[in-house]
Amino acid sequence: MAGLSQGQVAQMLGLHRPSVSEIEAGNRKVSAEELARMAEIFDVSLAWLHGSAPDTIAADDPRVQLAARELSKLKSEDLDRLLKVLASMRDDGEGEQ
Repeated sequence: MAGLSQGQVAQMLGLHRPSVSEIEAGNRKVSAEELARMAEIFDVSLAWLHGSAPDTIAADDPRVQLAARELSKLKSEDLDRLLKVLASMRDDGEGEQ
C-alpha cells in the first residue's frame, strides 16, 4: 500500500528481501525493533500494524488498491508534497471525534 517494493523495505530494515516476504506471509517472527521501524517506514501506528487499530480499511479494499496504483504513478516530489498534506490533515484532525 505504501508503494514500496519488498527490496526497498528490506533495505530500510537492514534485512534480505526474502525475509520481508516471509514476514508478509506470516512465516517469520518480527522483533519489536523491526515492528517499530516498520511503523516509522509506513507512517502508521503499531496498533495498525497489529491489525487492532479502529477504523482501518482492509488492504484488499478496491479503494486502497486504486489509491496505491495512482500514488505509484506520482513523481517523488509530488508524493512527498501529498504526504505532507495528508499528515497535516491527520494532525489537524487529532482530538476531533
